[in-house]
Amino acid sequence: MEAAEFERLLGAVVSREVDGCTGLKKVERLSGGASQETYRLTLSSADGERLACMRRAPGGGVEVQADVRIAPGLATEAQLMACARDVGVPEPEVYYVLGESDGLGEGFIMEWLDGETLGARIVKIQELDAIRPKLAFECGQVMARIHSVDLDATGLRDKLEHAPPEFFVNQTWERYKLLQTPQPMIDYAGRWLMDHLPTDYESTLVHNDFRNGNFMVTPEGINAVLDWEIAHIGDPMRDLGWICTNSWRFGRTELPVGGFGEYADLFAGYESVSGKKVDPDHVKFWEVFGSFWWAVGCLGMAEHYRNGPDKTVERPAIGRRSSECQVDCVNLLIPGPVTLVAPEERSGNLDMPRADELLISVRDFLREDVMSTTTGRTQFLARVAGNSLDIVDRELSLGARARAGELERLEALCGHEGSLGDLRWELVNGLRDGSRSLDDPALAEHLRATVVNQIAIDQPRYSGFKTALANSAA
Repeated sequence: MEAAEFERLLGAVVSREVDGCTGLKKVERLSGGASQETYRLTLSSADGERLACMRRAPGGGVEVQADVRIAPGLATEAQLMACARDVGVPEPEVYYVLGESDGLGEGFIMEWLDGETLGARIVKIQELDAIRPKLAFECGQVMARIHSVDLDATGLRDKLEHAPPEFFVNQTWERYKLLQTPQPMIDYAGRWLMDHLPTDYESTLVHNDFRNGNFMVTPEGINAVLDWEIAHIGDPMRDLGWICTNSWRFGRTELPVGGFGEYADLFAGYESVSGKKVDPDHVKFWEVFGSFWWAVGCLGMAEHYRNGPDKTVERPAIGRRSSECQVDCVNLLIPGPVTLVAPEERSGNLDMPRADELLISVRDFLREDVMSTTTGRTQFLARVAGNSLDIVDRELSLGARARAGELERLEALCGHEGSLGDLRWELVNGLRDGSRSLDDPALAEHLRATVVNQIAIDQPRYSGFKTALANSAA
């Protein structure tokens, strides 16, 4: 659709459906939102200008989600926000849900709210210093209100899918198996999750993506819960565990709730509204699942680079982040002592220049020359490329010794010699078919050593790596 026609149709809608609006002055497509389009609308009124927001399916078509079982669609998303608002959840007012006759596709128009949504800023900017210690308690209160929505009275029960814990674990594990890569810590976590499936819970509305970065914060507190696009009916503790997943702490691993609060405050806030006692072990299940899910998701990015149409430098770099999530699973399930391999010595003039010197020269060129003369996505991708070269450099220094140690441990575990690939698959298959016990101390030691040495290569600045080393020293 041409821009002029798009603005004409949208102008007709807002003039007709938004109270007090006399016309559309400006439309701005905002960045972000891989699955939906977001626009800032400047509206005219008798009192001057006002802002509104529109969320729309890509290109105005029918919204498509990766998992259609738990994708309610934009019209239902708008209803979810309205129902949550009715029970006291901070939400923008939904003005209008687009209809077929509007010619703009699926979407809805809502109130514009201001606030901070970037998780990395929420955990550190000075403007939020006073409210940050109160956010975990408030998150618990908001979640409890979400879970209190009456599914029958609102009609949501007929519009949302029921997704029990077993569905999520199986879906994620099967997606990983299709990648045909042996990652024993992922299979260990999958087995642990299947062995600890929650059964004693009352199914409620679940936001399913309640985390730091998906709600808006002001110095007064949370003023909007965002991104309801994968809401479902299921275990309410899914929301509490997800916000505690280390990936959403933005480096503040010492504060488990979103990088800004403590478990006790989150639970207390939830209990103050729901009247129901929170079981920390129940929440831990979903925290483990969060890292398990992300570990598989990162590998999917690497697979997409190999076989998909979008071969950007970003995708393989994200693929290597799977070890970040795997070390989080180590810290949650099998913490303990670990020994890091020593780097290989780099010296001499046998090769001039050495391979590491070539890598470092290209990395420095990207960081010092390319990044200083570019902006936007090109500058960002130059940074990603530099980080990828750092990984390759550490692989040259640590990789051979790390693999040798892994092979030696695998041969001891399996009781025979073999190649690294064959023995990894033997261990993985034993974890999948249940013949390998999760309680074997030698297995825990092997997985811990393998994953921690891998994260030393992939991202030694990751908070989970520091936690693993602290656990080792304890």
